[in-house]
Amino acid sequence: MILFDGGMGTMLQKFGLEAGSCPDYYNISHPDVVQQIHRAYMEAGSQFITTNTFGSSPLKLADYDLSDKVEEIAAAAVRNVRAACGDKVKVAGDMGPTGKFIKPIGDLSFDETCENYYRLAKALAQAGADCLIIETIIDIQEMKAALIAAKEAASLPVICQMTYSEDGRTIPGTDPVTATILLDAMGADVIGANCSVGPDKLLEAARQMVSVTNKPVIIQPNAGMPVLENGETRFPLGPEEFASYAPEFAKIGVSYLGGCCGTTPDHIRKVAEVLKDVPLTLPPKVKPFTALTSRTKTVFIGDDYAPVKIGERINPTGRKKMREDIQKGSFVSVKKEGLAEVAAGADVLDVNMGVPGIDQREAMETVISQLSMLCPVPLSIDSTDPAVLERALKVYPGRPLINSVNGADDEILEKVLKLAKTYGAAVLCLPLEKGNLPKTADERIRIASAIIDKALKAGLRKEDLLLDPLVLTIGSSDTGARETLKTISLYKKEFGLPCVMGTSNVSFGLPARPRINAAFLTMAFACGMNAPIINPLDKDIQDAFINARLLLGFDPGARDFIRAAALSEEPKAKSAPSEDLPPLERIKAAVKNGEKEESAALIKTLLDNGISSETIIKEGLTAAMTEIGDGYGAGKVYLPQVMMAAEAMQAAFKELKKILPEMNSSAKGTLVIGTVKGDIHDLGKNIVAALMENSGYRVIDLGKDVDPEVFVSAVKDHHADLAGLCSLMTTTLPEMEHTVKALKEETPGVKILVGGAVVTQDYASRIGAPNYCRDGIAAVKIADRLTGKEE
Repeated sequence: MILFDGGMGTMLQKFGLEAGSCPDYYNISHPDVVQQIHRAYMEAGSQFITTNTFGSSPLKLADYDLSDKVEEIAAAAVRNVRAACGDKVKVAGDMGPTGKFIKPIGDLSFDETCENYYRLAKALAQAGADCLIIETIIDIQEMKAALIAAKEAASLPVICQMTYSEDGRTIPGTDPVTATILLDAMGADVIGANCSVGPDKLLEAARQMVSVTNKPVIIQPNAGMPVLENGETRFPLGPEEFASYAPEFAKIGVSYLGGCCGTTPDHIRKVAEVLKDVPLTLPPKVKPFTALTSRTKTVFIGDDYAPVKIGERINPTGRKKMREDIQKGSFVSVKKEGLAEVAAGADVLDVNMGVPGIDQREAMETVISQLSMLCPVPLSIDSTDPAVLERALKVYPGRPLINSVNGADDEILEKVLKLAKTYGAAVLCLPLEKGNLPKTADERIRIASAIIDKALKAGLRKEDLLLDPLVLTIGSSDTGARETLKTISLYKKEFGLPCVMGTSNVSFGLPARPRINAAFLTMAFACGMNAPIINPLDKDIQDAFINARLLLGFDPGARDFIRAAALSEEPKAKSAPSEDLPPLERIKAAVKNGEKEESAALIKTLLDNGISSETIIKEGLTAAMTEIGDGYGAGKVYLPQVMMAAEAMQAAFKELKKILPEMNSSAKGTLVIGTVKGDIHDLGKNIVAALMENSGYRVIDLGKDVDPEVFVSAVKDHHADLAGLCSLMTTTLPEMEHTVKALKEETPGVKILVGGAVVTQDYASRIGAPNYCRDGIAAVKIADRLTGKEE
């Protein structure tokens, strides 16, 4: 096993780095200190030394008014490693998080994020780094942007490390399997995890990563979770206990091991000693597989997996209402279709914005962005226009399917294949060529083979490719369906790749279409079809899937089939769409689903039906957010859905105040919020502020690195009911205590909320601030209780 180094920030603190000072500037101001730390790690056994540039990107250095120093700091950082270690180690150029979320969760654009990382990556490469390491990233979109920028800036190997919480997911909900599949497809050279938790918690993450990639895996845990003792931060795992996990990582097949916060040269030295006689276990070679991902979910496609439903209903072709809505710039019907398809069991949603007279790039970007927040399943981007695809790929937080490419235009084909390679997308190959609509299976095999060859030459892997057999309407040719089925069989024999097809094309122009579609689908399953594009709301199609799962061996004990058969025999009342639900249930569902247009539109309906504003708030809006909060706490709902639900609730509140102006003065209360002095991290604070505002509170955001006196003045000036204090750094915890004390002395009536990654209930109680908020949802609940707004 190859050893990386350990923590840099906590080591710098031991050498006198003060809270609020820029650690990266120590490369210039205190090179002797930085070199001493690097040398100590090398002597302990580290074969890779990471530069002291974790926060050296322009966006992070702006916190210290140093964004013009990126190149100077990067050059000094690489120079310090070389001065301390010579050529005895490899230099890993470090790139940490921006501290901001990318749109739509945050306000940072994908292009801005790429530009931010590109500049640092370029500077590190030019300074002589041997590789680049992107670490401590919680948002897969940020990692995606950073990896693209790193590969664009230099030809160096790139290491990608996500940061997972104790529940095994990132804060926005991405799990190790989902992240690894996307990063592997995008060409990351080493994939892993660091920070946040101790080695015990990262063992399972390592197992998951090794199970889905043949790329080397790297793990760099903290020395446990930090605790505060006698006013000082302590990481609980000493060198021996930390190193005791090293053989387990070796056994799993982890290739690189190091440490993060709280680890020291002593930790690395002990790891080296423990591993001296421990052989690295090579994990079993992962068999190539095809998978699509959303931010929070992976869907596997192929003969080893159950058939996958790709929903077809987000397509304006032949759908007048949807087409007219899109032309007006409204995507309400699109989002409703997506939610309905997911509720009906769709595993993937196909998204088509082919409406004449609109900017399809803008429309596709908007829809992909909103659906990726609303719906947990992966998306298929249905367009052959490279410009439309790129806009969508930038905002999509996962590995989508591009539907589709063909051989009709070599220039377009080349552009789309390049986009797929850059953004880690899978590609559906359609056997068409210029001037030829192939009627026979043999022709389609020839065309598909040519497309596959070009895709492989463009750098894509076989597992990035899916094949479409080309479904033509049976109404135009008696042998059309038979040739399509023959094509599926030949695809399996010749290429062994997953198959996808637009099922309903077969019945175009004929009556009783659902019956034909279901029969054709059943025959296609028998030939090897893996992921048909279908209407998941169609009962005949649903039955065909249930039957196929049973007959193909993906329904052990026939459990799903028996359950479905029992349900179909029960007498049922008419299955009511959401429009037939009671009014309060409709607005509750709209908020939970994040449908802000729908929740706002329903306010007038509810008031017209004689439902009071108090009832709407209590039994509709608040009840919906309570259920969302419960789901979040149980790990069934993730941050994007929480943010969308909060936005939907705020939209309803705004409409209520518009109709009833007397409610404009009825905010739940005023919150003053900020991160404490010395702490320049504000990601968590921003989430809390957004959720509180969307929940009906007036929010005064003081930003980051806020003096106690500024908190006190703001509370007085705004007559605040609540003060929210955040801290992410263990070194700034004493500042939280000072701020709490100042607020209690100067503004005794204000209720104080505290939170942040390093804050615990025990610590909060000890400093006289018992209202500890573990996350944004908890903050809203506690605030409601403190202000008497629980009802």
